[in-house]
Amino acid sequence: MSWSKDSLIAAAREAAGKAYAPYSSFHVGAALGFADGSVVTGANVENASYGLTLCAETVAVGKALSEDWRGKLEAVAVIGGKAGAVGAGDPVTPCGRCRQILNEVAALGGNDPTVLCVGESEVLELSLSDLLPHSFGPSSLG
Repeated sequence: MSWSKDSLIAAAREAAGKAYAPYSSFHVGAALGFADGSVVTGANVENASYGLTLCAETVAVGKALSEDWRGKLEAVAVIGGKAGAVGAGDPVTPCGRCRQILNEVAALGGNDPTVLCVGESEVLELSLSDLLPHSFGPSSLG
């Protein structure tokens, strides 16, 4: 593994700086850490039609899958905040949709990744299954 928790958080922070958030000014970055040492990042991308906005985790997962990362997802770091103050305030957790999308990637590697939810004075370290108990995934389709 060539990434650490600190480097994954730093990658998420850097990704947040690339967010396109002209409506909310709330920048979010995500970094996915895979067992082979790969790190894939994403930033939120807003749209004037708010429902079409893409969360940072969704962008990172789309990027990872489109670039053929199918390995074991071991960890995810998520950080957010107002432009110029990313990481200030309470920890940011993935929304429900992103938890489901992360669950799909985790199922590919048969893993329950750690999710690092970064805030100003603390980092919540939770398993994805803690964030999404009784999940629906590929095995649910029978």
